[in-house]
Parts: sequence; structure tokens; C-alpha cells
Amino acid sequence: MMTPMRYVVLVLVIIISLHYIVSFSNENYGRATSLSHIKQSIGNQLKVGDTVPPYKVPIPEEYYNHPNTTSHVGRRANATFVILARNGDLNGVISSMKQVEDRLNKKYHYPYVFLNEQPFEENFKKRVSELTDSKVEFGLIPHDHWYQPEWIDEARATESREKMVKDNVIYGGSVPYRNMCRFNSGFFYRHELLKKYQYYWRVEPDVKFFCDLDYDPFLIMQDQNKMYGFTISLYEYEATIPTLWKATREFINANPGLLAPDNAMAFLSDDGGETYNRCHFWSNFEIGNLDLWRGEAYTKFFDFLDEKGGFYYERWGDAPVHSIGAALFAKKDQIHFFNDIGYRHEPFQHCPQGDSHKKGKCWCDSTQNFDYEWYSCLNRYDKLFA
Repeated sequence: MMTPMRYVVLVLVIIISLHYIVSFSNENYGRATSLSHIKQSIGNQLKVGDTVPPYKVPIPEEYYNHPNTTSHVGRRANATFVILARNGDLNGVISSMKQVEDRLNKKYHYPYVFLNEQPFEENFKKRVSELTDSKVEFGLIPHDHWYQPEWIDEARATESREKMVKDNVIYGGSVPYRNMCRFNSGFFYRHELLKKYQYYWRVEPDVKFFCDLDYDPFLIMQDQNKMYGFTISLYEYEATIPTLWKATREFINANPGLLAPDNAMAFLSDDGGETYNRCHFWSNFEIGNLDLWRGEAYTKFFDFLDEKGGFYYERWGDAPVHSIGAALFAKKDQIHFFNDIGYRHEPFQHCPQGDSHKKGKCWCDSTQNFDYEWYSCLNRYDKLFA
């Protein structure tokens, strides 16, 4: 069995390797990791207190199906799975989607929305549609929602990319990756195919779902008035967001009335908002209420950030942008850690512990769990409720 120390070393080796294996001609959506060269700047680690955060309160038994249930006949939320993918991602999409179906959706039959900046090929549509009895829709992303805006100063953007390449910043030289981050930050929820839904679950190619889910997470979001759900949180790579918090502070100072009461600022900042500790929810997994992004506060926030040009002049990711938005514009108890959803996006995984591992028939190794490693931010989330 791999020891915890060897696991940490392996993770760091994988991270370093990722910097060198990425090529600009063979890019996939959402494959970034953001932990290089940050350990020395984190400082003293927070201790998890004795107070039990809300996510550790068990899901009420009435939400669970009988183990022998093969089809769900109860109520459902107005929700969909969202998968951003290219035609070349087909094998990774099939792997992820098959796990979603087997772990959960064959009981609930929630629909899927696939989005791509290029038309989906017929073989792609046929293969993924065969995996589910649910409705599957395929959408083309509008040009202006995906490509770099004309008003961006390309000379300035090019200079920034070249510097990041020199500094070995992952995806530092990639315009398509920046397009993806901007799209996920401010446009995916505006797509015509998503307008009829209130909740979404973001699924990416080549991820793993380790545990059976015998309850409907969308109903938990709906019934408990949750706005944002995550499984992994960590520190952002500082070189990608040098002015993001400065822009955020400018927005807060100009729009103090838009902040939610009892928000989660303390997850983002250790000094009341003066500085950003770089904690964010890893948005390659997220279950959210689309009303959060459609609301006045986040709409104005994204538009403000977009005008700054930081998606292209730097490399602002949708993970910190979404995390800042959720933490500031939702109440802290509306942000939910899905502790019993076992999930892996290379190179990190959340593996449920104890009774949750057994109840979910999880096939991940419970000792290989990211939750309280030194580069995880879950302890800061726990501190919100201490």
C-alpha cells in the first residue's frame, strides 16, 4: 500500500510533469491543476476545530431509495448535467458519462446538455446517446461567447502568454484554454439550451465517480436552498491571477450592497478581504443553482472582471472566479461540500470516509484522500462553521 508521504510525492511529480506534457495543439477542456510552487507561501496550516460543519450531518433517510430500486418514480428537480467537450474528447466523455449513469442517473434520468465551439460529429452524438435513456441535447457555443474579444490588446496578451510559457505556467501560452475559462465563468449558463433549467451538474471527460448515490443531490440543493456544491478545494497558482483580487476589491468597494449577508468571505481571505488566500473550489466538479450566476450580483461582477481583460492579460480561471462569486454572493450555508460523492480529477481525489465509504460502496482507497492535505482548503471551509 502506498504510504501518505509517497502519495504526496507522487502527486507533486504528476503536477510537475503536467507542466511539460501539455501541448498547445492537443488541448482538452478543464485539465488544469493549480498548485505549483505555492507550498512555501501558504504559511501555518489551520486546524480543524471540534465543531461539526453542516455537511457532516447525515442526509435524511427519506431522501434515499430502497437498495433494490431500479427506476425513480418520485419528484425531480429542474436540472441537467452539463458537459463541455470537443469531438476528440469522445472516449473520456464516454468514461465519465457511463460512471454518472451507473452511480446515479439510471435511477433518476436527468437530461444531458453537451456544448462545443464546433459542431458535434454524428459519431459523437450517437455514442453518447447510446449510454443513457435520458434526453441528450447538443449545443453550439455562440462565437462571441467563446473566442477572444476584438477589444483585447493582442500585443499585451501575447507578452503575458510568452512570459507564462517562460515561467512554465501550465496552459500559460494557450488562448483556447483562456477562452474556456472565460466561457465557463460568464457564458455557459446563458446558452439557449440551459435557459429552461435551474440546476446543473458539471461533468468533465476522464473523471471518476467512485460511489453509488442512492439519493438525488439536486433535491438536496433544492430543498435545502443550496446555491453551490463542491467536492475538492485547493489553492490557486498565484502567477495566473496576480490582479484578480485587486479587481474584486474594486468591485466590492463600488457595490457593497450586492454582497450576501453571512457570506463566505472568510473562506477567501484571512484578513477580512484585504488579501486573497487563493482558496477556491475546483470547478471541474460543481453542482449549482443557475440563479446564482444569472443574478444581478454575479452578472455585474463577471462583466466588471471581463472589462479588466484578466482572462487574457493574465490567466484567470473559472475556478477562482466562480469561487469568489459563490463565496461573496451566496450565504456560507448555501455552499455545500458533497462529502459522500467520491470523485477524482487527475491528480486529486476526494474519497468518502468511514460509514459514507461503506454506504456508497465506494471503490476508491479511503487512505488516498485529498481533504486535509497541506494544499487543500477544506479546513478553511470547515472554519466557516466553527
